[in-house]
Amino acid sequence: MQNISISRRLIARARLVAAVACTATLLSVSLAAAAAPLAPPPPAPPAPPAPTRLQIIGEQLFNDANLSEPRGTACIHCHRAATGFADNHGSRLGVPIGSQPTALGLRNAMSNAYGAFVPTFQFRVVGGDTDAIGGHFWDGRADTAALQALGPFLSAREMNNPNAAAVVRKVAASPYAPLLKAEFGARIFDTPDLAFQKLGVAIAAFEATPALQSFSSKYDRFVAGDVAFDGNERRGMALFMDTQRANCIACHVMNPASRRPADNLFTDFAYYAEGIPRNKVIPDNANPGFFDLGLCGPNRQRPALTPVVPVTVTIEQFCGAFRMVSLRNVALRQAFMHNGFFKNLREVIDFYSTRNSDPKRWYGPAGVPNDLPAAYVANIIRDKAPFNRPAAAGPLFSPAETDDMLAFLRTLNDGFVIPAPGVPPVPVAPIVQGRK
Repeated sequence: MQNISISRRLIARARLVAAVACTATLLSVSLAAAAAPLAPPPPAPPAPPAPTRLQIIGEQLFNDANLSEPRGTACIHCHRAATGFADNHGSRLGVPIGSQPTALGLRNAMSNAYGAFVPTFQFRVVGGDTDAIGGHFWDGRADTAALQALGPFLSAREMNNPNAAAVVRKVAASPYAPLLKAEFGARIFDTPDLAFQKLGVAIAAFEATPALQSFSSKYDRFVAGDVAFDGNERRGMALFMDTQRANCIACHVMNPASRRPADNLFTDFAYYAEGIPRNKVIPDNANPGFFDLGLCGPNRQRPALTPVVPVTVTIEQFCGAFRMVSLRNVALRQAFMHNGFFKNLREVIDFYSTRNSDPKRWYGPAGVPNDLPAAYVANIIRDKAPFNRPAAAGPLFSPAETDDMLAFLRTLNDGFVIPAPGVPPVPVAPIVQGRK
């Protein structure tokens, strides 16, 4: 019995020595790894240039809540970075609240980020197809960002000023008025109409700065070769680019092989009628005979067709069409499409997946598009993926594919920071238990 007890003690001692040796080895390996120099992170994008005086003026105007009537509403209230530069001033209805709390807009606030890339409104003919492209607002009625910036000041649904002179008087009394005099001349406020136009020029200059178009998303760092996508993001991008299925790339143009910013704006700036369901909480829509026809009004005159357009094309073929927005920062937004019908991005993807196979889900028992007059329902896009899918084919995306698409779309949010490489953790030695 004594020999057996001694043997057990010897075995236990041997195990303890082995455990200590193992722990020492693991610690030395870990400490060596910790002492080894870490690979430097990819270089950060270059710092933006210092803003010009004109851009500083524009930023002041953009953030000034004293320029509405009554005071309290600024441009930024509908264009916050935290909500993808498309906010609705606290409204959860899909359209913005104006400076008067009872004033509701007709359309969802459109992102003004990357607006410097929007071309002037025009018609083009490519491959026999006639498209309308460009222009600011959902209906393209403003040719430039400067003109777009002036619209909300005088809209009763938004900042509610009675005229340009009223806005200019408020700016002339602001702390930054000396900057405008230095930029445009000491007597700039003596000519209110001219001064008002200059306000738009300044806001557009600010909107063209990296504050609103930074190209700082994970997607941008992926294109630059600085980071890799995870499995969900890779699958989502592949689905996004699949011309036979999701075909998002047809309208939301991108090219991951190009580092040229203009090749990755995620929009073609063209106009489409997609058959978005009617947002019944918009006050105008309480009238069953009212329809927002986009390019055909009510907020603009129907544009005249230009000589490049074939004689067989009529402007009525564009009624119900709205400009395609950029998907940059789309995952941050709280309302989607021109009328704000959708309140989360998964709903939007579900609509694209099931518009044809489950129309009653979107349009009610009749199962027919409900936000266009019958005369214009034929304008709704049906000739290319994903909208050419037979109804009997069922949903386009599986739940997992929807998750992948969402993962990819989140890579388009600006402000991505590459995680710093961390120190490898110290491995913990396994506990060696002896027999009792």
